[in-house]
Amino acid sequence: MKATFIEKTGDSNKFEMNFSAEEFENACSRAYKANKDKFRVDGFRKGKAPRKLIENMYGQDIFYEEAINDLLQSGYPQALNDLDLDVIAQPQLDADEIKKGEDVVIRATVLCFPEREIKDYKGVEVEKQFKTVTDEQLNDRLERERKRGARMETVEDRPSQNDDTVIIDFTGYKDGEEFQGGKGENFELKLGSGQFIPGFEDQLIGKNAGDEVDVNVTFPEKYQAEELAGADAVFKVKIHEIKTEILPELDDDFASDVSEFDTLEEYKEDLKKQMQKEADDRAVEIMKDRLLESVYKNNGLELPEQMIENETDSMIQELQQQLQYQGLSLDQYLQFSGTSMKDLRAQTKEDAEKRAASKVILRGIINQEKIEATEEEIEKEIADFAEQYGNTVEQVKNMIGGDTRYFADDVQTRKAIDFIYDNAVQVEPSEEEKEEPAKEESDN
Repeated sequence: MKATFIEKTGDSNKFEMNFSAEEFENACSRAYKANKDKFRVDGFRKGKAPRKLIENMYGQDIFYEEAINDLLQSGYPQALNDLDLDVIAQPQLDADEIKKGEDVVIRATVLCFPEREIKDYKGVEVEKQFKTVTDEQLNDRLERERKRGARMETVEDRPSQNDDTVIIDFTGYKDGEEFQGGKGENFELKLGSGQFIPGFEDQLIGKNAGDEVDVNVTFPEKYQAEELAGADAVFKVKIHEIKTEILPELDDDFASDVSEFDTLEEYKEDLKKQMQKEADDRAVEIMKDRLLESVYKNNGLELPEQMIENETDSMIQELQQQLQYQGLSLDQYLQFSGTSMKDLRAQTKEDAEKRAASKVILRGIINQEKIEATEEEIEKEIADFAEQYGNTVEQVKNMIGGDTRYFADDVQTRKAIDFIYDNAVQVEPSEEEKEEPAKEESDN
C-alpha cells in the first residue's frame, strides 16, 4: 500500500491509499475463505464451492466489500503513520470503480489535530498560591480520619435524624400508577446527602424503623424523564433499619491504629507535615491551571467543531465511569439530578472547548520549544502506569507492542506545562487571596 497526499490544508487533509492488484486479490481470497460456509451451491457440500463459481452466481463483487474493509483495517493506520497525520474523527471514504486485475485506490478526507502558532506563553503573570496549613485544618483532617474508622451501629432508641443512614424499600407512583425507575429495595440512603430529589430525604427524618411513610414530592421542571418533569408523585417508603456512625476516640490508641506512631502528638506533627506538602503541591497545580487559562485567553484559538464535540463525548464518558464506581448509571444520574442529556452536553461543552484548546496549546509549545521525551522518562512513565494498574512493566510493553507514543505524549505534555510554569512571573496574591486558608482535596 502506498499513501500520498491529494490536498493538505491544515486541519482538513485528503489523501489516497493505493493498494496493488495483488494486495486486493489476497484480501478477496481471505474474504472467500472466511465466508464460503455461508453460500449454498448445488452439487457442493457446505463450504466446498469454488470461489469462481460463487462469484459467477452472486456477482464478481460479492467479496469486494469485506476485502476493502480488510485492507483498510491495516492500511488506514499505516497511511496515517506514513503521512504523519493525527486525526480526530472518522474519515470520509470514497473509491473509484473496482476493476479486476487493477490497483484499488481509496481516498480519505480526514479532520486532523489542529496545528497552531502559540504566542504569549512566556513571562505570564500568576499569583502565588502557597499557604500555611492551620491547626483548624489539621483538626478537620483528624475528624475525617476518625470517620474513616467509624463503625455503623443500628439505632433502636430514637427516631431518624440528619446524617443517619436508613435502609429502605421504595416505590414511586404518579396519578396512582407505578412509574418506571422509581423502585428500590434495601437501598442505603444517608439523610441529608441530597441523593434524591428535593424534599424526599427531609420527610424521612423523625421516623422509626418499621415505619411506612408516604413521601410526597414534585419532580423538577427540567427532569430527564419527560413524563415526570414537573409532576407530583408519591413514594411509598418502608424503613427497615436506621444506622448511625460511631467514631473512635481521638487518643494515643487511635494514633497507633492509623499510623506508625505511638502517640497522638507525634501523629499530629507528621500529619501536619504531610498536609503542608499536599497544600504546596496543590498550590503549584492551581498556578499551572491558571497559567494555562491565561495562555488560552492570550491565543483565542478557533477549533474545529468536531474536536470540541469529541472532547465533550470524552468528558461525559469520564463522568459515566466515575458514576459506575459509585454504583450509578448515567441515566440514573440524569434522572436523580433532573438534567437531560442535552443540558448535560451544553453544560460540559464550555469546559470541553477549554480542554481541547489546552491540548492544542501544549502541542504547539512542544513543537515550538522542541520538547522531547527521553527514553528514561518514557520507561519511568511505563513503570508508573504498570504500578497504577497492577501490571508488570513487561505486561504493559507486550500490550502496547513497542508503540510508546502514548507515554511519550504524556511526558511531553507535562514538560510543556512545566515550561510555562518555570517561565512564569510569580506575583504576590491579593489581600483577599492571602486571607484564604490552604485548600484540601476532598476525601470523597
